[in-house]
Amino acid sequence: MPSSQQSRFDPSEEIISPAIGLKGWLRWIWRQLTSMRTALILLLLLAAAAVPGSVFPQRSADPNGVTAYFKANPVLAPALDAIQLFDVYTSAWFSAIYILLFASLIGCVVPRTAAHARALRLPPVETPRNLKRMPAYLAVEWSGKKSPDALLGKAQKLLKKQGYRTLLAGDSATGSVSAERGYLRETGNLVFHLSLIGVLIAVGVGGGLSYSGQRVLVEGESFVNNLAGYDSFSPGTFFKEDQLVPYSVRLDKFEVDFYRDETLKNKANTGTPTDFRAFVSTTLGATGEQAKAKIRVNEPLAMPNGNIYLTGNGYAPSITIRDAAGQVVYSGSTPYLPQDANYTSLGVIKVTDVPKQYGIISFFYPTVGTLESGALTSLYPDPALPMLSMNVYEGDLGINGGEPKNVFALDIKNMKQVAGGKSGVKGLRLQLGETVKLPNDLGTVTFDGLKRFSSLDVSHNPGGIWVLIFALLALAGVTTSLLVPRRRVWVRRTETGFELAALARGDDPVLEKVVADLAAELAPNKKGSKKVAKTAASPKQKVADE
Repeated sequence: MPSSQQSRFDPSEEIISPAIGLKGWLRWIWRQLTSMRTALILLLLLAAAAVPGSVFPQRSADPNGVTAYFKANPVLAPALDAIQLFDVYTSAWFSAIYILLFASLIGCVVPRTAAHARALRLPPVETPRNLKRMPAYLAVEWSGKKSPDALLGKAQKLLKKQGYRTLLAGDSATGSVSAERGYLRETGNLVFHLSLIGVLIAVGVGGGLSYSGQRVLVEGESFVNNLAGYDSFSPGTFFKEDQLVPYSVRLDKFEVDFYRDETLKNKANTGTPTDFRAFVSTTLGATGEQAKAKIRVNEPLAMPNGNIYLTGNGYAPSITIRDAAGQVVYSGSTPYLPQDANYTSLGVIKVTDVPKQYGIISFFYPTVGTLESGALTSLYPDPALPMLSMNVYEGDLGINGGEPKNVFALDIKNMKQVAGGKSGVKGLRLQLGETVKLPNDLGTVTFDGLKRFSSLDVSHNPGGIWVLIFALLALAGVTTSLLVPRRRVWVRRTETGFELAALARGDDPVLEKVVADLAAELAPNKKGSKKVAKTAASPKQKVADE
């Protein structure tokens, strides 16, 4: 090689690549983000990022659980809170993954949709010059006479009946028919991915406009659908108070059916609840229309902008407490939280309108019994033999500081036990209708009656129906994309007969049968035709053609 040419390709010279620039880097980042590989990785990351939301209590759903976690883990909890593990679904890192996935899917699917729309308007591809290279190929020769002039027209008609789009090219002597089908496969694929985008939008918008409120109602009590009417309320990001349509709900009666085996052959299931029914009366604030309804588990009550679900129940003993002078200082039905399957229930009473505040930690036993240790328990969930036991604590209840307190808990840190436990005074025990004296001349307590309570959850998510619609569309799309084959078929006249070939995208086990059946229709076994000859492309050729 001449020296001039050697200097032109001198390997010692430094190769300088052109500068990409800001625009080039942005284009490269966008292409990486909108690749299907990135979308799958982000989808897996989103699923993994949602796991801490089921491991740690979330402020939006369980604020009391978060408070309890902070008390139980005073060192670890602040560190977890700093990385928003108690607000997973509104955290910055979860939102970043969500937005990136959304952008990736849009950037991936929208160009494919546009390309698919253009492809639908284009005619089938022209017939290749060498059909023998196709995975399925047949050549038919006619003996004694030429193939009929109507051959291509007949082929086009047969292929159209099978759902192919066809293109007839050339004349009757040297022409060909090009046909293709299976665009519905790509349509289903795009519907699936567009539906995923729809699900993401519906979840995001629906979650932002949603709300969930909880209220405990004792038989005979009512609540009004406003912020002040709920015991706890969890609004979405975009929630506005005017979404709460004014109405009231009154709990008339609550019923529970428990399994009872009179033959004692199935003791294990005795006491198992079989049905819960909350009978309510509703009044619409706008019209004053009143109605009766029944709420059961998995049978919510539909109300304007929300459904009312039955989420819990228990007993609410009616208790009256009087001071030493006989004045009523506490009266009402107090909800007790069930602690076991037999409805042994815990309740807390706080007496504040007295010179010396005191609190009572109480247990209710629907059907009281005694364990071997001497402790009381409930033997059956129905109130066959109801009893209350009470431990009394005197001192500061901690409610004067203005901080909210859990109504089902009593902070005894600054209080002295004056009845029950190691106080030296037996705990109080009351059967239905009984009155007993409180220690330290605090007065009396009476077990007046027994009611039931139910926990109601009012939830509204306008995106729920859209999530269902898009999920069904995604299922239909992916099913279509898996079942519909993508295939091209060609028929071409030759001097001695005609030839057929077919090509599929991906594996198609019936490809050769398609060609053979079409050949049988065009050249049935009759006098004047020779035996069909068959060839097939090698695997390497097949991959190259695809």
